[in-house]
Amino acid sequence: MKKMILVGTASWTDPGFVADWYPKGLPASERLGWYSERLNLVEVNSSFYAIPKSKQVENWTRQTPDGFIFDVKLHKLLSRHSTKPEFLPPDLRKLAKVEKGRVQLSAALQKAMVERTLEETAPLRESGKLGAFLLQLSPAFRPKTNQLAELDDLFEMLEKQALALELRNRDWMTEPHVSRTIEFFRKRRITLVSVDAPADEHFTVMPCHDIVTHPGFAYMRLHGRNASGYVRGRSVAERFDYKYNEGELKQLVERAVNLTSKVAKVHMIYNNNSSNYAPIAATRTRELVRERHPELSTGPEISHEDQMKFEPPRRSRRSGKVHAVH
Repeated sequence: MKKMILVGTASWTDPGFVADWYPKGLPASERLGWYSERLNLVEVNSSFYAIPKSKQVENWTRQTPDGFIFDVKLHKLLSRHSTKPEFLPPDLRKLAKVEKGRVQLSAALQKAMVERTLEETAPLRESGKLGAFLLQLSPAFRPKTNQLAELDDLFEMLEKQALALELRNRDWMTEPHVSRTIEFFRKRRITLVSVDAPADEHFTVMPCHDIVTHPGFAYMRLHGRNASGYVRGRSVAERFDYKYNEGELKQLVERAVNLTSKVAKVHMIYNNNSSNYAPIAATRTRELVRERHPELSTGPEISHEDQMKFEPPRRSRRSGKVHAVH
């Protein structure tokens, strides 16, 4: 079988997509179907804030063709982000100890959250559309105050699932910690997420290393290269406001291709979420893989051959209309 590179975006509901990528007036209920005609991988972002209901997940499977893949971001509490009680499923709030308005993660609550996540996302597994779970750690999770082994109980509960982990504190991947970090992931066969990020040494900006820690699967998250936005931006779109040019897309393709020399498949997720930058970059990346590396698979064929010809007219603030929502 051919080795595979799948390409998608971090969410399909991003306001910038609605403003500048989806056809004007396209109902919200039809966006996932329209997306799936152009890309065959997506990262579910809403699950970071609330565990989706199985009925909703079933709808996702019905709205997408065979071979479409969903990567699911794990809930913010599991990734050690500050979490208010209202972000938990109502029936699990009774398990939460709350201090200063924030939930304190306990073993019992973690177990309940993982079990609920697996239960509600079961339709994806049953339909063959579940790719991997993504654990995006908080920047506050750092070597100075934490040990990666604190995550072992979580890993054990997810041992039968494909799991990718994105570190968000640079100290893990710099001396004197980097060797131990890589060894930790390799020993547990957890995919360490590769990033494309600004050339900046701020503690929240990870180095752009492609290190294989699981022989079957690599995961790339492409955040853009806007250093000032990444470090000082207040909104998602300000932090990841970057439009990749053709040369940069070719560089990213070659990084993914190099990874396929060591793994069976690579997921590339564009997270440069401003305007239509992410879906345009993703569709062009998929084309580049097919043009330059026909020996690799990009997954099921996309039914809409003219997607790249469609780019809704950009709207100007001067006209009183929104140019980019974020």
